[in-house]
Amino acid sequence: MHTDVAAGITRGPDILSQLLKYPDRKMMELTWTVSFACCDALARTREAALETMVRPSNGFLSALPANDYELIRLHLRTVDLPHDAVLVETGETLKRAYFPHRGVISLVVKLDKGEHVQVAMIGRDSLLGTLSTMGDACALNTATVLVPGLASVMDLDRLHIAADQSSTLRTLLTRHGLAVYAQVQQTAGCNAAHPVEARLSRCLLHTHDLSGDFRLLLTQEALAQMIGARRNSVSLVANTLQQADFIHYSRGHIQIVNLDGLRETACECYATVKAQYDRLLGAH
Repeated sequence: MHTDVAAGITRGPDILSQLLKYPDRKMMELTWTVSFACCDALARTREAALETMVRPSNGFLSALPANDYELIRLHLRTVDLPHDAVLVETGETLKRAYFPHRGVISLVVKLDKGEHVQVAMIGRDSLLGTLSTMGDACALNTATVLVPGLASVMDLDRLHIAADQSSTLRTLLTRHGLAVYAQVQQTAGCNAAHPVEARLSRCLLHTHDLSGDFRLLLTQEALAQMIGARRNSVSLVANTLQQADFIHYSRGHIQIVNLDGLRETACECYATVKAQYDRLLGAH
């Protein structure tokens, strides 16, 4: 490109008058300059529109760069998450990825004698389907709705295709998968080593963080699954937390009234999992 010509166009207030000064080849160079400038302006306008596009209130979707979000945007649809709905059973093929806006999804291991133990929870910060997108779609555990709400969903195959097209999307999926894995292994250690009161405080805090609610509808059965304990133990511990004025508890209705009290009662596992999530997802 002729530098004097380009400079002239840049400095001149009237592009048309500048064009009249240059015949033939220089006219073509000037036309190219103007065309390139228009294309660049259109690209910047499109990028700005993508960045300002309203997105669902889910942490994973909000963290996506504009181009990555555009890869999946048209495939997203909104669904209700009804209480106790089973999204996938152990051994089934997970067909959809779920991005909760509100509500909490519980990942549960079912044992042969009928015991159900929760190993992780997924809420508005993440998605169900991270590892399935990147590998085998066979569910390793049962996913049920613990707290009702709303979610964006898309076919897992579509998300897999989008991930194949973007390294940044693959990286974010990996980080969310690692965060869930960190929660699973911390839960295993917690259920084996820590007292029931500490485990229940941890789970209530985590459920509050994921749902954003202080009022929770959690039956004794659900609480027992959450902490890997018997129902009668749950009743005793819930009454202890209520007497300490940390929660109000009646017939499955829980209102958290003292977060600091629950934090003091919870074991270190709550802070450990939160730190892992902040490390893996906070700056990405």
